[in-house]
Amino acid sequence: MLGASKAQSSFSTDSAAQAHEFYTGVLGLEAEMIDEMGPMVLLHHPHGSTTLIYEKEGHEPASHTVLMFEVDDIDVVANGLREKGVVLEQLEWTDEDGVARDPEGRMPSTLWFKDPAGNWLSAMEATDA
Repeated sequence: MLGASKAQSSFSTDSAAQAHEFYTGVLGLEAEMIDEMGPMVLLHHPHGSTTLIYEKEGHEPASHTVLMFEVDDIDVVANGLREKGVVLEQLEWTDEDGVARDPEGRMPSTLWFKDPAGNWLSAMEATDA
């Protein structure tokens, strides 16, 4: 029924203006501010998909990863994020650089960080599989 439909994701923030600055200025994404039904940010991803970030009174950060980025080189991305002032989350399964690496190669190397509203984001190294 929905197999051929284009999908869009969404999540909330406490400040659309801060979200816009972070996603464009820090992460380098293409985004636009819109105010259809309140302040929102529309992220434009390659291949036509989008993510809507809407300002919500009483916003509470998502306790799960809301947006994942597939990257070619996790170390380049980790260094770039740190250079932009982004703190990589130190979790029980990450190394001192904030990257989770599976020594057996079953899972792609992954890092996690938060946006200004506290929502969880991640970058995952692309696999050849």
